Amino acid sequence: MAARDFLSDKDKADILVAISDAEAQTSGEIRLHVEPRCKGDVLDRAAQVFETLAMHKTELRNGVLFYLATQDRQFAILGDGGINAAVPEGFWNDVKDTVIAGLAAGKAGEGLAAGIRLAGEQLSAHFPVAEDDVNELSDDISFG
Repeated sequence: MAARDFLSDKDKADILVAISDAEAQTSGEIRLHVEPRCKGDVLDRAAQVFETLAMHKTELRNGVLFYLATQDRQFAILGDGGINAAVPEGFWNDVKDTVIAGLAAGKAGEGLAAGIRLAGEQLSAHFPVAEDDVNELSDDISFG
């Protein structure tokens, strides 16, 4: 199955709304990348995608990538340096657990949307949205 077909049109729409809702609470930038295979270690691959999507170019270094390799059943959340310097250890654990529970239940779209919303809530404490906030990165789901 192609990565683009892993999520239904409704799932994709729900995820895009979740990204918009999350980014309304924080200056952080959230992206989702879906591909069939994870080439190597999941965190290393997520870092490659992070760079390819130029997520490291946000002003506050507060980009967050949700990375999913569908056929290899691999998932990772990767935050940029600004986030990692500001948040406590284990910051992403609840978000990751939420997404993995949705994936395990066969509800990938719901799990990803819930995890993205939770990420927005948690990020808002460290990176609140400013009045002059600019959406620095595309909110579109990318596919490999």
